[in-house]
Amino acid sequence: MLLDSASLYYRAYFGVPDSVRAPDGTPVNAVRGLLDFIARLVQDHRPDELVACMDADWRPAWRVELIPSYKAHRVALEHAEGPDEEETPDTLAPQVPVIEAVLDALGIARVGVAGYEADDVIGTLAGRAKGPVDIVTGDRDLYQLVDDARGVRVLYPLKGVGTLQITDEAVLREKYAVDGPGYVDLALLRGDPSDGLPGVPGVGEKTAAKLLAAHGDLAGIMAAVDDPRSKLTPALRARLDGAREYLAVAPTVVRVAADVPLPEFDPALPAGPRDPAMVDALAARWGLGGAVRRLLATLQH
Repeated sequence: MLLDSASLYYRAYFGVPDSVRAPDGTPVNAVRGLLDFIARLVQDHRPDELVACMDADWRPAWRVELIPSYKAHRVALEHAEGPDEEETPDTLAPQVPVIEAVLDALGIARVGVAGYEADDVIGTLAGRAKGPVDIVTGDRDLYQLVDDARGVRVLYPLKGVGTLQITDEAVLREKYAVDGPGYVDLALLRGDPSDGLPGVPGVGEKTAAKLLAAHGDLAGIMAAVDDPRSKLTPALRARLDGAREYLAVAPTVVRVAADVPLPEFDPALPAGPRDPAMVDALAARWGLGGAVRRLLATLQH
């Protein structure tokens, strides 16, 4: 089981009231929520191995170089003054080191690699896995990794992590009319404002799906643009032709890396804490006793 940790602790932050605080008054709602998420996931799915994949770099320079708008609005929000400040809460960032310390003390594998996003770590681990893989994320971009033949699924939280959409190839075909690899082309054609991906103007999800159904993939679509005999409407042909520069680089940005240089780590789910004294100290310092006990009880069963 591979956790898109930032996606999950972000959901926890907004799903657990910020009245959940440490004894000194510091909010720990994201920490508490994530620990409870992990306990529930382990209880419901019983993975043999679990890796908390981290964003060592949530806006890698190599992606920004290709598409300068990539996640640019998030940078703007971080430096915004006024009402938008609430969208990037300053009480979340200080909780991330606490999350990391607790996971390390528990002995739950935590992997982040400089220059890469958690998605890239997940893509590399999923590609190397010998057995079935469940990816837990609220980020639909990772649908590109779904592969029935290799047993790779995405568990997409609909309500907490107790209600998950089990996303396999049948779900992708039903919802988007594409398979896993085809989701990359769908996503880049459609664009994604939340990631600063412009997409092709005038091409939404349904048009993108129709184009892919008719022409197979992005290369096939662009071949149709260049073929005067193809049945593309003049307006659509012009839109795609005008987006040629974007479409040349977008696949590299949207596709998760499969070759991240990973450090050595032990993915085995621990039966007990790696450092019991540190777990106790962190639980006391941050008021996490209940969440830590629930997670340890789940790991021991």
